[in-house]
Amino acid sequence: MKTITQIPVTQTSVSQIGEHVGIELATKMVKDFFDAYPEHAEGYTIGRSIIDKILAQPGCEGITIYPALDENGKKTLVYAGIDAQKEVITQVPIVATNGDIRFEEGTVGDRVMNPGGYWDDKPAQPAPTK
Repeated sequence: MKTITQIPVTQTSVSQIGEHVGIELATKMVKDFFDAYPEHAEGYTIGRSIIDKILAQPGCEGITIYPALDENGKKTLVYAGIDAQKEVITQVPIVATNGDIRFEEGTVGDRVMNPGGYWDDKPAQPAPTK
């Protein structure tokens, strides 16, 4: 009789999702995707300030990025902070100097630099290829 050993599955905390893959593997992954889906061969640039603001929210463990259409129907990304339960942070507590607590809307970002877009008269960087 064969015995099956069950290995416990450990859940990765949200803050630990993702890893450094190195420029060679990253370049190959991007190239393979662009080759397979040339109609989606684009990248987006998101600034550090909005990422820092999202990550600084109380309880924020990571960021979820959603494909979206902006007000003019152009492709963009919407990115929001998520907590340890992978729930989007929709409200953040604010403590006033008198100790009162109120809630403000969580930070949700948009306004990426689209492919071929310009920022300060400099063209967006092309995706890495080999």
